[in-house]
Amino acid sequence: MSSVPAAMRQARLSSEQGLSSFDERFSALFHANFDRLARVITRISGEPDLAADVVQDAFVRLHQRGSLPESPAAWVISVALNLFRNARTTERRRGRLLTTVRGASSHSDPLPAPDEGIAADDNRERVRRAVDQMPDRERQLLLLRAEGYSYRELATAVGIHQESVGTLLARAKELFRHHYSDGPHAS
Repeated sequence: MSSVPAAMRQARLSSEQGLSSFDERFSALFHANFDRLARVITRISGEPDLAADVVQDAFVRLHQRGSLPESPAAWVISVALNLFRNARTTERRRGRLLTTVRGASSHSDPLPAPDEGIAADDNRERVRRAVDQMPDRERQLLLLRAEGYSYRELATAVGIHQESVGTLLARAKELFRHHYSDGPHAS
């Protein structure tokens, strides 16, 4: 019996949003959020391929769930961040198991020419170092907000009260400025 009211709420939500099926609502959520969430994870990880995989897996899990949670964008953010943390843990574990000899034999992309975007690379590296020095919560808040996520979505994604988001974001911005200005070539 408890599934009937849930089904009625889901149907009412669908009609209010003008979308008639879970697949349509899921598709709209995917198109509205995939790229910006992938950018956030790329900024956290520095690895666009890993970010795309993590975000795709988060959306796959949502689709497998078969229904949208109360705050679907925040749910996907939380799942993507958890999947990213899991991937990093696995990567570190594998890194400890690899020896120098095994690592030297792996294939990698060729190094770019020395004159290709030196200034841009230097700035990108300073930003990366500054972001990497920040605690996880502050880094996630800053990067998610930069992609336009709402305070409510941020609060849900990182597990804090919505009223605390503004203060924590201000602290995160100040911490970023501090780490960025302490980096090499700081003016």
